[in-house]
Amino acid sequence: MDGVSNVLKPVGMTSSDVVVRLRRILSTRKIGHTGTLDPDVMGVLPICVGKATRLAEYLTNQGKTYHCEITFGITTDTQDASGQKITIKPAKVSEEDFQRIISDFSGPIQQIPPMYSAVKYQGKRLYELARQGVEVERKSREIHIDRIELEEWTAGEFPKAVFEVDCSKGTYIRTLCHDIGIALGCGAHMSGLVRLRSGPFRIEDSISLEAIQACMEREDYSFLIPLPKALDLPRVSLPPQRAAAFRNGLSTAKNQVEEMTQDDEGMEVQVFSEGNFLGIGIWREQQLCPHKVF
Repeated sequence: MDGVSNVLKPVGMTSSDVVVRLRRILSTRKIGHTGTLDPDVMGVLPICVGKATRLAEYLTNQGKTYHCEITFGITTDTQDASGQKITIKPAKVSEEDFQRIISDFSGPIQQIPPMYSAVKYQGKRLYELARQGVEVERKSREIHIDRIELEEWTAGEFPKAVFEVDCSKGTYIRTLCHDIGIALGCGAHMSGLVRLRSGPFRIEDSISLEAIQACMEREDYSFLIPLPKALDLPRVSLPPQRAAAFRNGLSTAKNQVEEMTQDDEGMEVQVFSEGNFLGIGIWREQQLCPHKVF
């Protein structure tokens, strides 16, 4: 049983909870998720099964789309609605203010991971330190916001904005909300979040744990997407005589590659031969080098 399942993670479960549940449903331990979703967040959570667990790193690296609600005038220690309120003050902020400020949060930006996160500091998760009341200095990281689009604005003492955002891996949307609140001078927290997309996986195609359970009861494995289709990477094709070389760890010169969509230095690509998936390659100095062989 190998492939990737586009699981609809429900509210109230951690990503690890989903993995534990699926291990029971599928009767296999070789399962892994591709990026943590907080318990209060629902949405797309690609789950790798069997050999596909070797591809988890590539799925984790893919871009994401979120549907988010931000509430102004209230800040929390976790930067979302699950935390303890730190400040509560009616916010004099308008839809126009929000529209104006989001241009400052587009493209490459620096973001400091929140204390309540799974980022490690000296061998410990930051959330473990936060629960002990310890706060440490964190290094900022570059992330990329491809799009922020306002969908709805609700005025009042504590205005709310609903927006969609396309972003790179490693983006904390609750930190984005927190930073927008700081930029507007009123404070804010993330009051709702749904992950709509992770790489090629979209919420409209996702499947619930209950539906997967029903599929297994009738021996229907259609909820598993084959390995190549699960990757949002460029493709190349090798002639048969180079397929064995690739599997044995040998590089192939660019002029010997039959088909290619992109060949940028350092780019990872899916490698095929006669329609068969061979693995992941990487371009180095005009050579297609094996990176992960199947």
